[in-house]
Amino acid sequence: MVEDGEVTYKKTKTTRPKAVYYWTTADVIKWYRRHCAEYGNEYEDLFVMHDITGRALLRLNDNSLKRMGIKNDVDREAILKEILKQRLKTDIMEIKELENMNNVYENYFGQN
Repeated sequence: MVEDGEVTYKKTKTTRPKAVYYWTTADVIKWYRRHCAEYGNEYEDLFVMHDITGRALLRLNDNSLKRMGIKNDVDREAILKEILKQRLKTDIMEIKELENMNNVYENYFGQN
């Protein structure tokens, strides 16, 4: 005889990824390998050599990539495109957080 037991599901809290602003150089390299690996390891080394953190990554532009040593225009443009996509993702996450904070504020203080 099989007993009917209660099946309970715990709602697990998913952890948010670390905000880009808090990324270390190691985190940036992980991102680079995921999104820009096809452009070569020598560029990866440049990110390490210049100690590019998440905060610095979001501030990079074409000129700064060139000064870092990424001379190939096509590669530089492709890497910059990935950086811009990451910047956009970060901006979207920040907007969502602001909306959530606004909703909490409105729910807490109510609307009169």
